Amino acid sequence: MFDKLFTPNPEAEKPAPLNPRKGVIIGVGQVGLACAYSLLIQDCFDELVLQDLAQDKTEGEVMDFLSGMPFLPPTELKVGTVADEGRNADLVIITAGAAQKPGESRLNLVEKNVSIFKSILADVVKYCPDAILLIVSNPVDIMTYVTLKISGFPSSRVIGSGTVLDTARFRTLLARKLDIDARSVHAYIVGEHGDSELPVWSTANVAGAKLVPNGWENLASDEQNQLNTIFEQVKNAAYEIIKRKGYTSYGIGLAVTDIVKAILRSQERVLTVSSLVEGLYGINNVCLGLPTVVNEKGILKTVNLTLSEGEEKQLRDSAQVLTEVFTQLKL
Repeated sequence: MFDKLFTPNPEAEKPAPLNPRKGVIIGVGQVGLACAYSLLIQDCFDELVLQDLAQDKTEGEVMDFLSGMPFLPPTELKVGTVADEGRNADLVIITAGAAQKPGESRLNLVEKNVSIFKSILADVVKYCPDAILLIVSNPVDIMTYVTLKISGFPSSRVIGSGTVLDTARFRTLLARKLDIDARSVHAYIVGEHGDSELPVWSTANVAGAKLVPNGWENLASDEQNQLNTIFEQVKNAAYEIIKRKGYTSYGIGLAVTDIVKAILRSQERVLTVSSLVEGLYGINNVCLGLPTVVNEKGILKTVNLTLSEGEEKQLRDSAQVLTEVFTQLKL
């Protein structure tokens, strides 16, 4: 019946995409689904595989997505694993792990998620040996380090979502205060994606005009309080969202998509992803978020931010928080 709709050219073959882009999302909970939705509507992959232990539910999610495919750029969406449908993926995104509960810090999740990652990464290493690994599961800096050590991949190909979302929240709140587009605010949150993260006020600017032109110590106390309030809202945003709806999803889904586009399209974007830090600011053997150039090879280079003395100390303190956790891990 369907064959009668077309008259085939006997000499023609169905062409494969010139550079087929294949991705796998491991973990199809609220975060994984938000990532999948954002990646689909922004035309990031030619083929996307969703892997989760809850296979029936994942199949239902894929069926739901497929209903809307006529509204989207074409993507072959499948349920599978890295051992079958996901073999030789360009990019493996890991969102699997225990969910953060109300009142629970990201670091409380470490032991639960390390055991989960050990079971996941064996197949990833075997069947996707050339992939870039993008870690989203919390605590993301710890899990990025865990992935680096277990996988044996070069550090350029193991990336955490880091403080990309925190930086976006920071820019959004500053933009609202300044009444401008958030994309015109250039300001970073660095360090741990968690309670020890810090704002880089010394370089924050709009069109080159610094927000704190004469240094933090020269601000009036009420100005410091205003800026501290903005930062506290950034740092506590996830806790506030989880308290109200039980989880975060849309923001991180969009953040992950930005990272994926930077990789697949070799955009050489500067993003505050989490990656291995060796020798910067006196920090060694730690994964944390810093402004980093990302392209099709993964981590290309890290921006040498000129931090104030106080910011350098805060960053080293943040690194120490993570180091203390790393030293207790049994990998």
